[in-house]
Amino acid sequence: MGFFSELHFFSFSLSLLPVFSVANVTLGSSLSTTHANSPWLSPSEEFAFGFRQLNNSNLFLLAIWFEKIPDKTIVWYANGNNPVQKGSRVVLSASGLVLNDHEGQTIWEAKPASTVSYAAMLDSGNLVLAASNSGYVWESFKNPTDTILPTQKLDLGSVLSSRLTTTNFSRGRFELHFVNGSLQLNPVAWPTLSRYKYYYSSHTYNINPHESGYQLVFNESANIYIVKTNEEVVQIPSWSAINHMDDYYYRATLDFDGVFTQYAHPKNASSNQSWQPVGSIPENICLEIFNELGSGACGFNSYCSIQNWRPRCDCPPGYVFVDPDNRFSGCKPTFPQGCDVDHGLRDPQELYEIREVRDVDWPLGDYERLAPYNQTECENSCLHDCSCAVAIFDGMRCWKKKLPLSNGRLRSSGFSRVLFKVRKEANPGYCTANYDRNKDESILLRALLGSSAFFNVVLLVISLMVSKRHRRKGGGSSAQSSSVFEPNLSLFTYKELEEATDQFKEELGRGSFGIVYKGILKSSSRKLVAVKKLDRLAQEREMEFKTEVSAIGRTHHKNLVGLLGFCEEGTHRLLVYEFLSNGTLANYLFALTRPDWNQRIQIALNIARGLVYLHEECDVPIIHCDIKPYNILLDEHFTAKISDFGLAKLLLSNRSRTLTMIRGTKGYVAPEWFKNVSITAKVDVYSFGVMLLEIICCRKSVVMDSSEEERAILTDWAYVCYVEGRLDFLASDDEAAMADKDKLRKWVMIALWCIQDDPANRPTMKMVMLMLEGFVEVPFPPYTFLHQNG
Repeated sequence: MGFFSELHFFSFSLSLLPVFSVANVTLGSSLSTTHANSPWLSPSEEFAFGFRQLNNSNLFLLAIWFEKIPDKTIVWYANGNNPVQKGSRVVLSASGLVLNDHEGQTIWEAKPASTVSYAAMLDSGNLVLAASNSGYVWESFKNPTDTILPTQKLDLGSVLSSRLTTTNFSRGRFELHFVNGSLQLNPVAWPTLSRYKYYYSSHTYNINPHESGYQLVFNESANIYIVKTNEEVVQIPSWSAINHMDDYYYRATLDFDGVFTQYAHPKNASSNQSWQPVGSIPENICLEIFNELGSGACGFNSYCSIQNWRPRCDCPPGYVFVDPDNRFSGCKPTFPQGCDVDHGLRDPQELYEIREVRDVDWPLGDYERLAPYNQTECENSCLHDCSCAVAIFDGMRCWKKKLPLSNGRLRSSGFSRVLFKVRKEANPGYCTANYDRNKDESILLRALLGSSAFFNVVLLVISLMVSKRHRRKGGGSSAQSSSVFEPNLSLFTYKELEEATDQFKEELGRGSFGIVYKGILKSSSRKLVAVKKLDRLAQEREMEFKTEVSAIGRTHHKNLVGLLGFCEEGTHRLLVYEFLSNGTLANYLFALTRPDWNQRIQIALNIARGLVYLHEECDVPIIHCDIKPYNILLDEHFTAKISDFGLAKLLLSNRSRTLTMIRGTKGYVAPEWFKNVSITAKVDVYSFGVMLLEIICCRKSVVMDSSEEERAILTDWAYVCYVEGRLDFLASDDEAAMADKDKLRKWVMIALWCIQDDPANRPTMKMVMLMLEGFVEVPFPPYTFLHQNG
């Protein structure tokens, strides 16, 4: 299941009390998440208001649902972005309806301006709060979520928001607005509230206010129409009136895929009957969404088609879904893209091929048009243009496009041919994965050079000749650079680094790839450096050393340790990094004195930004494979920088390769390392989650000599503390953290999402970053964690 989409909603098994014809709820009444409470039912018992349990977990949604049909379809909900835990409670008082979580914090409230005398769940599905004169002072019908019901009306300014997925009730990617006299459907720049130009409008606005729409009505006969100010009724364009049947339930929902659909369901339904669509707008959302900004109906790099009234998203050849469990997540290439991938050292026609797709179009985002051209000329132009990802040929013109592609759609006819540039082979120097459409795959590391054995031998000979000539001219200087490698890197001799480190005298630390020594570069104003002396490489990894060094040399980010240069002389392989004066995060976190809470917050954000860069923003995405506090260094300002990135692929020895090819450090290793599955960037997300808990708690992830066994494994203990609402245990004696309890709780939740066993359930580092910074709501982690790890 994909992140945030694994929550399947089941009915909350409650024994129902006898219901009387009068369903008024008196002040002081409450509902809780315990089994002792029944929901508040309408007089006919057709609708219920109460708590719905999520996936048999410890999480609950306050909702209204159809009570008498098997799937108990939810039609309204209060806390979609913030489900509550067991022990939460909703209370009716004279001031309104308040939902408090298990810690007593208010999650949601309906507080009308007038005093409330009672509440009632009506047979229409409307939950109302009434005053003493029986007038309604608050209604769920006036505060809709994604669904409207017969007898419900939407006034000007009303909004419906889609869910994020069918089973995730967080605010989604589409909105319905009744505004300026018209019904409009808009895509949203998720996760923000900004919305793009509408893709559907009823166009019932009129400059004459008396002839403009003022109300959207879903009447008792289940017909939906717009009423103008002059009381003229206007049928929604392309929406036909239905033949109402008394033995059917009706609803109209803005579905997660952006289609506003009216459904019907037999009242006396068997378990195999379901909601059937009876009308929807727009008729073809794939064609209707056409914006310069945003991805279109489906995600970026995918294309949309209509099947059984619904949009379906697919990937072009050479691409896979970003989230295999969410076809609307967009697609990504299974090979590296861009002008820095191959340095122009090989003929593009040797590396790439054209795969043709017909009857599909991405109409926007061209950066060049060539005409008159034939198809062969169009293909060759894209193959030899490192910026070109795809070309579209219409018989005489050739349009070239870069990624990402947007607004992809299936075309029923037309001559145009879409020509995708796809890599013929995976490059050998990176930690590659076998891409599987049923797995959540990330773009893994691939070599910057090709796999031609002859070319590699030639390049190796040239490299050795350059190195020898370089040494003959006086032993070499750190100020010089090797043109074979990244021009930003210096090529050092072994003698230079031996002198700089005083015969490798002062050891700074040991890692899985070698020993790090402190040094002073005499030829660079006595600049302090850290020299990593790598374990001996096998001969067959020589080319990988070059490509990895080139990849690392092109990374530039304030939260990555800077690589200054390297040495490749004889059997010696050394890397020269900037020196960071405050040592490792491990020494900082696990010292006797607890570090400052706010400084720890900044350090966690620094690390997250560095990982986002490695995974998504550098030319060739990099998986670190060994994120832990010992690989995080701190500069003089305590800015955190990730070290050893990219080095997991350099070493070929018995210590780094086991039968399961496990890389990493005990306590930080993701579960998939122990399985015969492809490794993705989600292994870094798992390690970051463990380390985030360490940053929060200032303790190591595994403490086997702990006097209390339940505290030995930090991830398990953190979840228990979270479920039991005892965050004070995690942040004991940390007054600053406890004073910032909201952030503390949210960050623990983020960490628990990161360490989910199934990598598909973990967020990407980009999403982690958005949650840490507060731009995205953090859903409650699944309760299944304890069953998997406990």
